[in-house]
Amino acid sequence: MRSVHIAARAEPIIVSPRSAQDGKTLGGGKVVKTGTRGGGLDGYFKITERGSNVRTEVIAGLTTFMTMAYILFLNPLILSGPDRDGVTLAPAAVLTVTALAAGLTTIAMGVFSNYPFAIAAGLGLNAVVAFQLVGGSGLTWPEAMGVIVVEGIVILILVLTKFRQAVMESVPLPLKHSIAVGIGLFIAVIGFVDAGFVTTTTQPNPPLQLGAANELQGWPIGVFLFGLLLTLFLFSRRMKGALLIGIVATTIAAVIVNEAFLDGEAFGGKANYGSIADFPSADNFDLIGNFSFGFFAELGIIAAILAIFTIMLSDFFDTMGTAIGLGREANLLDEEGRLPDIGRVLAVDSGAAALGGAFSASSNTTYIESASGIAEGGRTGLTAVVVGVLFLLSIFFSPLAQIIPFEAAAPALVIVGFLMMTNIRHVPWDDFELAIPAFLTIVVMPFTYSITNGIGASFVSFVFLKLARGKASEVHPMMYIAAAAFVVYFGIFYVRLYLT
Repeated sequence: MRSVHIAARAEPIIVSPRSAQDGKTLGGGKVVKTGTRGGGLDGYFKITERGSNVRTEVIAGLTTFMTMAYILFLNPLILSGPDRDGVTLAPAAVLTVTALAAGLTTIAMGVFSNYPFAIAAGLGLNAVVAFQLVGGSGLTWPEAMGVIVVEGIVILILVLTKFRQAVMESVPLPLKHSIAVGIGLFIAVIGFVDAGFVTTTTQPNPPLQLGAANELQGWPIGVFLFGLLLTLFLFSRRMKGALLIGIVATTIAAVIVNEAFLDGEAFGGKANYGSIADFPSADNFDLIGNFSFGFFAELGIIAAILAIFTIMLSDFFDTMGTAIGLGREANLLDEEGRLPDIGRVLAVDSGAAALGGAFSASSNTTYIESASGIAEGGRTGLTAVVVGVLFLLSIFFSPLAQIIPFEAAAPALVIVGFLMMTNIRHVPWDDFELAIPAFLTIVVMPFTYSITNGIGASFVSFVFLKLARGKASEVHPMMYIAAAAFVVYFGIFYVRLYLT
């Protein structure tokens, strides 16, 4: 993605994470010569080379953090049930380790990879931990987190052996474009659902509806619409920092509405905190290192391996899709649709998964909400460092971090979704063998609420169509391996039934 100026997409500027002095052109744009690179932050993060500046990177970091801050109070809610021993995780402790893990891993992403990608506890993955491993399989919280630690270590090994990178490079370029489009549509759907603009009906037909009872009702919807229209207005005026201004203004509106009309109980934050500081006690850090590998004995070797495989495949391809989509939007991909130095991104992301389990925060992964900061012009690791620092500060200022309601972040997600959707023009719709897999990627991601499912549908259908047309030699060997893994993934119920 690029800055707020929509017209800028046609001719992206500095895109290479390496020096622009070699005249290399990436992402279909032109390299802008900037002369000698400065020292300090500019020199390390190559800010000027990528056509950015420190102010833009800071604004981008603030924007990304504000669209991700919901995880600080949502993760404790999801990881709240009792395990088989009746033990529950203290919400304050979960919030602390969630912020700590996100802060450390996001800073590591910025410093080590120099990309504007933020990391935090993965939604979906934390639900698997809470409802499948603990609630369904009867594991204790330490045992469930042990599964995550092992999963992260396995993926890290795949990164260090360059297997993960090889899979990413084997994906045809049009499918990479469709992954970015699918993620964009997914982000937009998340925004509409988080705001209550789209809700479920609890009926088979129709399964979804507009607002409540197919009507737009209540102050939360009103606040969301205010934020959406305001942000669209700022975008149309090409206002720098449009997303950040929209989030802040909508948060203020939510607080006012909450206090003036809803007695501070319906949604959003309260206007009058006793203190915005909330210093954690030492007990809040007790969850660090609270993991166990006893799940092998509890589940049995086969069931334990299947549990690790299911989570690992989801984590593996979620990050692949996210990195490709974000890299595409930031114009950081090369001519073949590859993200330079992708190994650094994947290494940090894999380590973050293991660290999240070790901290009892669930698997940490790269967030698609990073696209909001990219939309504000974030192009370097400094954006990620800003996000990481804000997560660390939120340990001490958790009330301030929790004041941002879903309705304030949702407009930014909808607009970012639109920006990512524009990649659809790069899909060759007249080529059946690529168009069908691309189509499945785009529709399956939002409809199943899973990046992994969309990528899996794309890979399996791509290989199938090539085989059906007698073009097996045109498929990269890694695509066969990935497609076979997805066949197992989609049929995991029957695999588990047969093996256990």
